[in-house]
Formats: sequence, C-alpha cells, structure tokens
Amino acid sequence: QVQLVESGGGLVQAGGSLRLSCAASGSVFDVDVMGWYRQAPGKQRDLVASITRDGDTNYADSVKGRFTVSRDNAKNTVYLQMNSLKPEDTAVYYCNADRIRTAGGYKYLKWGQGTQVTVSS
Repeated sequence: QVQLVESGGGLVQAGGSLRLSCAASGSVFDVDVMGWYRQAPGKQRDLVASITRDGDTNYADSVKGRFTVSRDNAKNTVYLQMNSLKPEDTAVYYCNADRIRTAGGYKYLKWGQGTQVTVSS
C-alpha cells in the first residue's frame, strides 16, 4: 500500500526555522509532482509549494523568499525548509503527490497524514 509519511512539524518561535520531510513508501518507482499544502483552523487547504521531478518549483506568494521546497528522487522524498516563520504560518501541513508509479500501477492524488506546525509570537 502506498503511503506518504511526513515528519518534522512542531512548535517554534516567530523568526525560527523548521524542516518538513515526506517520503513515499510502498513499492514506489517514482513520483511526478510533489508538494506541500496547509490548512489553518476554519480555512481551506491551500498550496504552499510544489516541485516537479525535474526540479521546477512553484510557491504561494505568502512564502516566497522564506520557504524552499526540494526533493530527492532516489528516495522519493520531498522537503520543505521553512525559515523566518510567522504566526500566520501556523497550520497543519500536508504532503501531496499527484501521481505515483508503483509496482501495482499508477496511484493518484495521495495525501500524507498531516503534521502540525505552530509558530508562537
């Protein structure tokens, strides 16, 4: 069974940094676009950053210059380095993969379980 397993959330003071990781596991050959979304209480889930297998990136305006998305294709893992964190970055962060090639065929629109990021002022 294919899963996206996240790690790295936590509590940090404003101005601090955190690094999130998300690994695709379960007979995975490769993954197309991987990304990070976040959802604050009472709000919709929004894109934070995404990255293609070739390394093309896309960022939400609110995180440009502070967050960096990267990936290790050999490990089918995506990372989100978050610097200069602000209280408004507080949310549950979800990893996403749009298409995963596995031993059992393609799997689409997979989500991680979510990891809480809390930034105190």
